[in-house]
Amino acid sequence: MLLELFPYLSALLIEEVERRPDRVVFRARVRAATAVCGCGESSARVHGRYIRRLRDAAVGGLGVVIKLCVRRFRCENPVCPAVTCAEQVAGLTTPHSRYTPLMRGMLTQIGLALAGRAGARLAIAMGITVGTDTLLRLVRAVPEPDVGEVEVLGVDDFAFRKGRHYGTVLIDMATHRPIHLYDGREGEDLAAWLRGHPEMKVICRDRSRGYGEGARVGAPQAQQVADRYHLWANLGQAVEKTVNAHRSHLVEPLAAAESGAGHLEAEPEVVQPSKELKIVTRLREQHAAAHELWQQGMSKAAIGRKLGLHQATVRKLVNARSADDVVAKNLQRAHVVTRTSATCTGVGMRASGTPPSSTARSSNSAIPGVSWLFSATCGATGPGADTHPTRDRSLYRSARSPPGS
Repeated sequence: MLLELFPYLSALLIEEVERRPDRVVFRARVRAATAVCGCGESSARVHGRYIRRLRDAAVGGLGVVIKLCVRRFRCENPVCPAVTCAEQVAGLTTPHSRYTPLMRGMLTQIGLALAGRAGARLAIAMGITVGTDTLLRLVRAVPEPDVGEVEVLGVDDFAFRKGRHYGTVLIDMATHRPIHLYDGREGEDLAAWLRGHPEMKVICRDRSRGYGEGARVGAPQAQQVADRYHLWANLGQAVEKTVNAHRSHLVEPLAAAESGAGHLEAEPEVVQPSKELKIVTRLREQHAAAHELWQQGMSKAAIGRKLGLHQATVRKLVNARSADDVVAKNLQRAHVVTRTSATCTGVGMRASGTPPSSTARSSNSAIPGVSWLFSATCGATGPGADTHPTRDRSLYRSARSPPGS
């Protein structure tokens, strides 16, 4: 009956089963009289014994511990450098492991699904006591899947720390899964990766020059296409700048009641612009102050120290021809991109009617442990994001994101 419940214990001789308040303890030893060394030599000379504790999957809400009496054998091969070897039970033990394969597999799946703290809490509810570091270590030990051939590649950047440290994520657009991450946004790194994949046909990327040059050098045969999200973003910026520049020329039409035959045509009133947001006023003041100091010959670093701004913000302000350019870049997402990219997931957007160029955007089925990285590729959209037009989070960060995508 016991072997029917625990078939992987068939190679053991169960000497005792002890039930404790929180666990079940099996005391056992190996049935075989010999063991095979790592060199392939079989030996029956016992050198010594020790007790090995193995934790197994819980049964009935109780943890299972196997106290296994392990023999160490002396290898009879004179050229073997090991001299002695400990016996291993197929399907039950692995060198230096404190978990059975069944237990290790369960903990690995818990770690992949919930990571450290949440996974440890779930394991306790299942009768398994495990630490957060152990779960994370098991996740890191999972071998990376084989990349295989990639014909349609998605390329985008993500922020380790917004405005400071960026990296690049590569997505297989056929499977919608990330296949590679590297630090930085340099085109040389992208070109080096592409040289190892000559099967590349389409590269779907943002409009960064570095990525464009890397794709051209590393995969000259591939067709480069701009993803839908960045096309909408660029269109939104252009429309926002145009509307802001001509807002004062917009007028309200005359009422129908005033357009009678005997009514004198009156001069239309100019529509007064709405009251500016505080962030817009601050951006205009920062732009004016930065340009004034720049014309005085101060460096960007000196301007940043004087105004108390990050160097990336100073660079954006100095490079902008007018304050409206800076304002439009910060406000356009709240009016255009937030609504049009509502279905944006992963590296870009997933929409029906995907163009023939296979530029479908990836989903959130990311490699466990790195799924949090891909929210940066979709702006403020996604689960839990605030899409209210007057509460866009980009309004409250005064131009801290450097240009590039």
